[in-house]
Parts: sequence; C-alpha cells; structure tokens
Amino acid sequence: MYPNSNVYIGTHFEYTVQEALHQWGMSLKRIGGSNDYGIDLLGTWAIPSLPQPLKVIIQCKASSNGNGTANTRELEGSFIGAPQGWRGSGVLALLVSQRAATKGVREAFARSRWPMGYVYCTSSGKILQMLWNKQAEEEGLRDISVGVKYDGTDVKEKEVILTWKGHVLPTWQQNATSS
Repeated sequence: MYPNSNVYIGTHFEYTVQEALHQWGMSLKRIGGSNDYGIDLLGTWAIPSLPQPLKVIIQCKASSNGNGTANTRELEGSFIGAPQGWRGSGVLALLVSQRAATKGVREAFARSRWPMGYVYCTSSGKILQMLWNKQAEEEGLRDISVGVKYDGTDVKEKEVILTWKGHVLPTWQQNATSS
C-alpha cells in the first residue's frame, strides 16, 4: 500500500483516532470494509455515571472535506446499518475529522434525533474539539464536561480534556479502583 494513497491515509487516521480516544476509556475495534455503512470503528465507552458502557459507532474522515453536512447525514445512516447490539438506546455515533466542526455541522447535529458527537482530531492524534447534541446527553453524556488544557506558555498548544465530577477522564477509573 502506498503511503500517499487515500486508503493508506484513511486507515492510518482510523488507527490514530482509535488510540486518541482510548485515553478517555473508549475500547474500539477497527472494522471498515464494503457494506459497513460508513462505520470505521466500533466499541464501547465506559462512562462513570452509567451502569453499562455506552456503545460507540465512529466514522473517521481523514480528508479535508470531512466535516460537511453530508457526512452528518451519513453518520445518521450508520445507526440503521449498525451491527446487532449497536442499535436502539445506549448507542452514540461520533464523526471524527481533521477539521473543526463548521456552523452547518453543529446545526445539523442539533437538529438530529440521533445521539451524535463530533471530534476534531489532528493527524498526530491530538484532540482539539469535541461536542455532542442533546440526544447524546440523554444517552449518558450529561455529566461529562469538555475543557481545554494548555501546554506551556503558547496558547496555541492546547488539547481537549473531558471531566466527570472534577476528575479528568479516565482518572475516575483509577480513583474508583484505588478507593
């Protein structure tokens, strides 16, 4: 496979996203292939306020046009084509792109009846934006907060952090096992 091919770039980005989201307690498996309804990663997310992990469907868009409203509609379609066990309640779909969410994408997410979120992840795996809609809050993200951590003195060196009751995720897992 050629490093400049779309398949290589897309596959590499999928693995990068998988590793980047693992920091918050997501256990993801790369699936992809024909007839996958756009689903690239599938797995679970252990949210501290939920008795069962939230099931997660992820579409990765490595290209520069990965945050258009057409991708939002495609993400909605992934709920219909999701494998058995990833349908119904307790499922969240995430669109991950290498660009910040546009106003159109944010508005499309707000209008959607499906629990969805958006993640801006660089090609190196740095998370710079994460947002989700009201339906995602109702599925279990209500108590999760998004914050920004700055590294050093350069305000451009920032990264998203998630917290629950003041604990940075997945720090809550470490605290729960040590208490």
